[in-house]
Amino acid sequence: MSDWTETYRPSTLAEVRGNDKARDALKKWADTWDDHREAVIVHGSPGIGKTSAAHALASDMGWDTVELNASDSRTKDDIERMAGRASKNATLGGSGRQLIIVDEADNFHGNVDRGGSRAVTSIVKEAGQPMVLIANDYYEMSNSLRNACQDIEFRDVGKRSIVPVLRDICRQEGLEFEDEALDQIAQTNSGDLRGAIKDLQALGEGRAELRAEHVVTGERDTTNGVFDYLDTVIKKAGAQEALEASYDVDETPDDLINWIEDNMPKDYEGAELARAYDFLANADRWLGRVRATQDYSYWRYAGDNMTAGVAAARDGEKGGWTRYGPPSYWSKLGRSRGTRNKRDHIAQGIAEESGVSMATARREIMPHLAVMTHHCKNRELTVAMAARYDLDADHVSFVTGSGKDTNKVQSIVEDAERLREEAAVEHSGGAFEGSTRSTGSENGDDAGDEASEGTDEDGDGQATLEASATDGDGESGDSAASADHDEAEAADDEQQSGLGDFM
Repeated sequence: MSDWTETYRPSTLAEVRGNDKARDALKKWADTWDDHREAVIVHGSPGIGKTSAAHALASDMGWDTVELNASDSRTKDDIERMAGRASKNATLGGSGRQLIIVDEADNFHGNVDRGGSRAVTSIVKEAGQPMVLIANDYYEMSNSLRNACQDIEFRDVGKRSIVPVLRDICRQEGLEFEDEALDQIAQTNSGDLRGAIKDLQALGEGRAELRAEHVVTGERDTTNGVFDYLDTVIKKAGAQEALEASYDVDETPDDLINWIEDNMPKDYEGAELARAYDFLANADRWLGRVRATQDYSYWRYAGDNMTAGVAAARDGEKGGWTRYGPPSYWSKLGRSRGTRNKRDHIAQGIAEESGVSMATARREIMPHLAVMTHHCKNRELTVAMAARYDLDADHVSFVTGSGKDTNKVQSIVEDAERLREEAAVEHSGGAFEGSTRSTGSENGDDAGDEASEGTDEDGDGQATLEASATDGDGESGDSAASADHDEAEAADDEQQSGLGDFM
């Protein structure tokens, strides 16, 4: 039995449905490859035609293809053996070009790949052949890899684009159908063209006609939207109904409490608002216990308070329509999966640099950074943050709430890059500078040792150089260096919170 997703895979870019702009951008990238010689990252949700588009592009261009799956080949040796050689070799078919397709490229991350991410980045920069990297989560890829490539986003395929594909397949398979049946399949898969074709095959094979009654709807996603739930818990539900309805909401208790807390005052007031806040405070205590003990059985008690408790605090039902919105903090971070991945990518960098967990970085450090660097008003602080955590323009705009394409953000990223380069130079020469200073010290070897230690990772070398620069009257300046050294040690203690460099 053949797989319909393979049988009816598009053979040319013209047959790729639902992403006309992305398709045209991919063709333009291929046509101008000799001018820029950059790889491209094609990213978007699973099942929307990214890999099919890459193969269709190769067919249109007359290029051979070499395909590598990052889930199967993740080590440095695997990648260099396959993609590395292919990126430098001429094709056997004589076309002069071969397209290297790296599928699931966002699986190169962390330490698991044992050098795979660095190997791909190196190959991308040196490749003599065009490369397409396929990814579901763009922000799971390393900064260096993303910066070395162009990127093209494929969006979810709309129902209007899915239904004609299903209709064509039915006609080629000789399968009679009701329009409503195809509409239901397209609606159920919500943007996933591949999933829709698989469902069509599962339902249609062995039948002469596909009717609407054959399609079981709602199997892929039975969760309720958070806005519908807010309307339920805040306006009309009793305690038990509010608790049971929360089971179908696709939000963790940590996020759901923020949704309820920010929107509840739009309908509650006076005594009922005070009672509801008491329940939310109890819920927050239980969530704190979860974070402290990692015992997720406490979630049930948090859920009871934030749902049943809030509903019970209400004085009767509420009428009318209320404009609910995302929590104030999450409205900046965004609610889409891609935006949350961006948030987690930044949090991971902060966690690694500051020696804290990702949860601490995300929930405690990032909100403080967002407040302190809001709209880049404190420019010096924002530059220091970007340098400390190696943030690009997209990340700076995310934390500060500024547009990534503004001149202000771009100049901050450039200054941060210079700051990192200067710090690298200072650290490399700090030992020699410290030795020179020690010759004029009244304390002899002790001062020399203290100066030579000024090149460690904690930034003492910079303090030593600054102390030397301010000693303009020819004196050793040891007391100033000692004071700076003490301040640097205090700063090290503050770095445990991730904010030491910005306070």
